[in-house]
Amino acid sequence: MISMLDKIWFPISITFRIAALSSFLVLCSGVFLAYIFARRDFRGKELAELLVTLPLVLPPTVIGYLLVILVGRNGLLGHFIYNFFGTGILFTWQAGVIAAYTVSLPLMVRTAQAAIEAVDKELEYAAYVLGRSEIETAFLITLPLAKKGILAGLVLSFARAVGEFGATLMLAGNIPGKTNTMSISIYSAFQAGNNELANFLVLVLTLMSLLSIALTGKIASRGKLEV
Repeated sequence: MISMLDKIWFPISITFRIAALSSFLVLCSGVFLAYIFARRDFRGKELAELLVTLPLVLPPTVIGYLLVILVGRNGLLGHFIYNFFGTGILFTWQAGVIAAYTVSLPLMVRTAQAAIEAVDKELEYAAYVLGRSEIETAFLITLPLAKKGILAGLVLSFARAVGEFGATLMLAGNIPGKTNTMSISIYSAFQAGNNELANFLVLVLTLMSLLSIALTGKIASRGKLEV
């Protein structure tokens, strides 16, 4: 018999684990993509930006379905994962990380890209004249100056990962004690008539969302004051 404390604690802990790991992956890959989009012109750039942004407008269930096709046992990546690890990734908390990463990546890329594009290119040119390579310039000049936008994108991405439901449900499922995140637990509790659990988790998610909005606004206002 699962206690009320376990019903509360596990969804919160698994949600934070998924959101933290997906946010780390989003930070690494999202800033890289944002820099490429902001500072490079290449064939197919518009298509690449479109594909990265697509999860923002697609229904979560569609994203989940596409991910199932991609990482399922017979999918392009799923087949490789199964052959390499000897097990599939569907209906695991790692699948929840993939879902959260997919839906939150566009927020990081778009926010960081705007911040990088706002950095004065003359400062980068000056660094080049002084003998700095592009990589050194990016890490010493461009990204530090764009840190406010990058941090705001990270906060938004984390908040989006915490609240993810549709894609996670399709990819990771709703397995009590294994993949039931807060959003999924709220849905299950509501269906089961457990309003006490649903109300508590809704309160937690609402407070986290308000905190994310406030933190993002504070970062943005500080950025304006420093300009």
